[in-house]
Amino acid sequence: MWWDPDTIDKTVTRQFVCHHLLPEEIERLDRPLGFGDGLTDGTYWEWINEKARRIFLILVDIGAPDQIFGVIDDSWDDEDLPIALDQVERLALTPSKDEKSERRFFYRQFYYLLRPLQKGEHAIYQEDEVVPLDVVDKKQTLPTGQSQGYHVDRVMLPNHPGMVFCRRRIPLGPGFGPGYLSHEDFLYEVNGIKNLQNQHLVSYFASYIQHEYGYVLFTLPADFTLKSFLTTTPSSIKNLEKKERRRLVLNWIHCLVDTVCYIHNRGLSHGNIKPSTILFSNDNHICFADFTRFNPEVMPAMSDKTSFDKESYDYAAPEQWFKPTGPPSPTHRRSTIASPSTSPDNNQSFFISRMTDYGVNSPMAMMHAPTPHLNPQAADIFSLGCVILELLSFLLKKQGRPFATHRAAKHKSPGRGGAVLDSSFHKNLGQVDSWMSQLVKDASKKDDQEFRAILPMLHVVGHMLSLHPSERPAANDVQTKMYQILRDAAGILEPHCVHQYGGWDFGIGSMKLNSPTQLSRNNSHDTMSIMTKRSSGTRSIEHKRTGSGGSSPGSLRRSESNREPERERERPRTNSDLSSSFQTLLNLRMSKVRHWQAPVYTEMRA
Repeated sequence: MWWDPDTIDKTVTRQFVCHHLLPEEIERLDRPLGFGDGLTDGTYWEWINEKARRIFLILVDIGAPDQIFGVIDDSWDDEDLPIALDQVERLALTPSKDEKSERRFFYRQFYYLLRPLQKGEHAIYQEDEVVPLDVVDKKQTLPTGQSQGYHVDRVMLPNHPGMVFCRRRIPLGPGFGPGYLSHEDFLYEVNGIKNLQNQHLVSYFASYIQHEYGYVLFTLPADFTLKSFLTTTPSSIKNLEKKERRRLVLNWIHCLVDTVCYIHNRGLSHGNIKPSTILFSNDNHICFADFTRFNPEVMPAMSDKTSFDKESYDYAAPEQWFKPTGPPSPTHRRSTIASPSTSPDNNQSFFISRMTDYGVNSPMAMMHAPTPHLNPQAADIFSLGCVILELLSFLLKKQGRPFATHRAAKHKSPGRGGAVLDSSFHKNLGQVDSWMSQLVKDASKKDDQEFRAILPMLHVVGHMLSLHPSERPAANDVQTKMYQILRDAAGILEPHCVHQYGGWDFGIGSMKLNSPTQLSRNNSHDTMSIMTKRSSGTRSIEHKRTGSGGSSPGSLRRSESNREPERERERPRTNSDLSSSFQTLLNLRMSKVRHWQAPVYTEMRA
């Protein structure tokens, strides 16, 4: 039981007090107070009821309720709590000095002086204070050599019943080695993430400091990740009807895209999108892992900058793992990055240098945008496209190892012990394209309406996986198109997470981007358009929805400039049109892959 003020008031009643006193002591409750020389007409019961409820509970707790009369005669009340350990003997709890009883009173008083954590609050607890929370389960998520005192567990707060939080413990103090934060850095990071709140993003709830540790409570603790989901389908998904399962996965895609919109429209990037950072709860709620310095992946990465994270490599954007070897071609757009080292023996020197001081595994590196040529938001779009492709493969029962094997079928990297398979997306875009073509064929054989969304979604994914960062769509555009596909192709009239994110949030401290991209839409969900490339040009299909404000000027200009002749615009699309368009897109993209990669860029050994 947590002794909050309401619980104390409900517990300490006349009946409760009498239950813990002898008959002659009960009679004394209604006598006038023994101090004051008749200047007060109050009784002992009135003093307890109005001023000493906590003290009486502490005395009951240590087995000395009868001492309440002597405590009141010395004018002690709840306002005097907490009482220092060297002052407890003044209460005269025992006929002679008893250090054991005094220590018990000192430590137990803090259970009746609770300061519950509130949402958005940062608290500093003294060494002996009691933090009112219950540990649901506790586990050390990092190897002992890397954790350096960093722990993760699940807790519940008595003032927020039914909610489970993820609590992370971070050692504080200068000079303790990698993985530690100073008190100032801890508070700086806390203040930076307070306003980053989203239902599909692990978000800050509250924090506190005690015993030279900083503790942060986050929402949405996960039961499993997309990485495990792709290997073994959880029972919470298996038990769903097929139609409901397909719609759930399609809505997941829209939720993820919407959350990336939320992040990007605040001038941030996630920087660490991969299956292990896509989290699920047992009630099938999907969310992104947070991308703060408090993330369990970040702290060990700061202390071990040479560790290689294969999953991060596989789902990273091409520009994060390629370096230039010559001047850029004037006829093709590309993202050029200065190379600090070309030593063949240092197989990660380039990537580590680009990740500044946070290490190869750190999502913080992308948020700090170490060079003006590396667009972390465009890298997010590429990685998100990889994740969406995994989910679409799941709909067709082709996810996980078969997809990874297909990606690595034509590309092996040399290494000790024989060739090492390279299953990354960025190194095997040709195989990724052939996989998408196979998904189109498989989806065309399905009659259920949900499968009609796969082909147009693959159109969007194809653009998201463009080799050149400048050719990838913005998150807002991806959200617009995915919404239209769910409505028109999949028949989901009310997709999850339909939001319009506007404005900029520059209160996230060091997580701001150097050059935030411009918003592509300014008003509430008014005009939604999906662009599909065709051999004869670009076509725009618009869906009007009610909302505050009108169409943004940018969207209207795009619609007018891309408008086709009236008879062509009114002709309904067919599957052959879309399949032809999809193949044209793949052919165009692969021609750019071959031109961009061969003369200008070489890949660092992984």
